[in-house]
Amino acid sequence: MTTRGRLPVVYLPEVDERLSSWAARMAPFYAMTVSEFVAALGLQRHDVFDLEWRLSEGQGALIAARTGLSPEAVQAMTFRELGSAARMMIARKNRFSCPHCPEDLHRKAAALPWRFYCPVHAVEFRDATGETLSARFGTDCFKKLEGHAEAGAAHLDVWARGAGQGDPGVPEVLQVLTARHRRASPPNVDEQPRMSLKDRRDYHDFLTTPILRQALTVVVPEYDQVVPVLAKPVRPGLHALAQGSLLQCFALTVGIGRIIEDPVKWAIIVLMASDADGQGRVREALKSWPLSSRRRISARLWRAERDEGARQIAEKAARQRQSHKYRYGIS
Repeated sequence: MTTRGRLPVVYLPEVDERLSSWAARMAPFYAMTVSEFVAALGLQRHDVFDLEWRLSEGQGALIAARTGLSPEAVQAMTFRELGSAARMMIARKNRFSCPHCPEDLHRKAAALPWRFYCPVHAVEFRDATGETLSARFGTDCFKKLEGHAEAGAAHLDVWARGAGQGDPGVPEVLQVLTARHRRASPPNVDEQPRMSLKDRRDYHDFLTTPILRQALTVVVPEYDQVVPVLAKPVRPGLHALAQGSLLQCFALTVGIGRIIEDPVKWAIIVLMASDADGQGRVREALKSWPLSSRRRISARLWRAERDEGARQIAEKAARQRQSHKYRYGIS
């Protein structure tokens, strides 16, 4: 392949295809590695993943001149619309798979953790085992969660583009969702599979392994019900999305959607579900939220704790009266 002039054969980019995927499909045709092909385009010493993150107009013009593609088509294969804070969210390959897309085709949507449908075939992405989210949650439950996921994804899109993060922003919400609201504890009875006594002895280590307890399971209890117990914990903060599984990323996106709909309500729910140490960690995470929100949380939390205390006293008194009736045969 000559270093000047237009290439004789150029594949048209597929819908939503990323630059690294297109270059990886082109390079073998010219018996080159991807880095050699990129160099032949006039971009020596450039990594294709760096180029798709921030391709300058001049670099895009070089590719356009060598391939005959329009500068707009070249730029459409990049993530130039995303801000620097979102770079860690872009996977180098497809995070999740579409059953109808070729294995060597990598689309931009499949690189982001808050996309759950193929933009071309409109089918659910699948995890490494081939399972879909609707199969894991059940169709009815999944449909109910989709609205919250769409709200969370819209919030993430705004944040990723650096166009304003809302109140609170994505990093601040994720700090709360991934906060350890209770101390780590072994799987409880509901989390344990049915086992014989022999199996329980054989799997003693598993049954006694402390599991991190995070606020995500409070905000998205549906996730808590379907995720395997050892897979419940997620990484802290933004890393939870950047490195999460399909199930974890969906739950986090739903959690973001729910919290931004009513931040004060969900902060109180998490605090009320927390133990003493967990409340301290959640409060620490809430310090990054706007002062006005924290003041509303404090005021409503005081009332919620007062009402909960009164409810517990009333329930205790009712149990005592019931016990008194049984003891003395009062009808």
